[in-house]
Amino acid sequence: MTVVKEVLEIADEIRNMEIRGAGKIARFAAYALQLQAEKSKATNVDDFWNEMKKAAKILYETRPTAVSLPNALRYVMHRGKVAYAGGADLDQLKFVVINAAKEFIHNSENAIIRIGEMGAKRIEDGDVIMTHCHSKAAISVMKTAWEQGKDIKVIVTETRPKWQGKLTAKELASYGIPVIYVVDSAARHYMKMTDKVVMGADSITVNGAVINKIGTALIALTAKEHRIWTMIAAETYKFHPETMLGQLVEIEMRDPTEVIPEEELKTWPKNIEVWNPAFDVTPPEYVDVIITERGIIPPSAAIDILKEEFGWALKYTEPWED
Repeated sequence: MTVVKEVLEIADEIRNMEIRGAGKIARFAAYALQLQAEKSKATNVDDFWNEMKKAAKILYETRPTAVSLPNALRYVMHRGKVAYAGGADLDQLKFVVINAAKEFIHNSENAIIRIGEMGAKRIEDGDVIMTHCHSKAAISVMKTAWEQGKDIKVIVTETRPKWQGKLTAKELASYGIPVIYVVDSAARHYMKMTDKVVMGADSITVNGAVINKIGTALIALTAKEHRIWTMIAAETYKFHPETMLGQLVEIEMRDPTEVIPEEELKTWPKNIEVWNPAFDVTPPEYVDVIITERGIIPPSAAIDILKEEFGWALKYTEPWED
């Protein structure tokens, strides 16, 4: 029962972060399963399926916290598992696995474009949009609306302490979109001139809560207070099956020197701690819609995406475990 060499190579590259970024990791994981199926020397269906499970397990263990990675594996292996359990022969099962991998890669590559097309329908001529951090999916919504001839303006928050807002502001401006760049704490002050809020997501829980760059929850709360729509743009592989009913997602704490330069921090009293959380959790009631490549859904429908895309259910074992 052998795992092909190319799968091990891809696993190493994901582990060493030579392959990085949610979309890229997901596509390479699916591609590795495709290669395993194409190059397998297995002569019967049971051996083949055991090889697939072994390959998936190796890939899963490279970066178990990156939500896009297990979701790519689930997408392919769930479809394989259904075919295997249904009595498919070796050729049929190979076909199902290879096809599922190609389908996942294709959908993932086109996800940002589809999200842009769907989200732009909700943007009206003359809208002022507020955004936070740097999200390809959120930018796609604004860029598509602009290309459709809608006269929009975007308020971009700087997104301390790493200033991802600078990237967003420059990228939007490069498309010709007028941008207003403000400090994070000005978000409420300018919410009264805002028509829509469009932000991305790092991951989305089963109950539709959004984990995204620190500050996202504050902006969503302020938008709710002003009765302004908050739209979250996110690919379906950002939906997080392990977060059963809001089981807490670990929030990464980052280096204090991102907030206060090291030289200055050394001079500070020792009884000051600098906390630097990377993300926060926006409750589903502060989110109006989630724009995915599969369509626009309310946060309460997050569980349906997980069931359809990844075969996820309440009594859950990973498709490579059993």
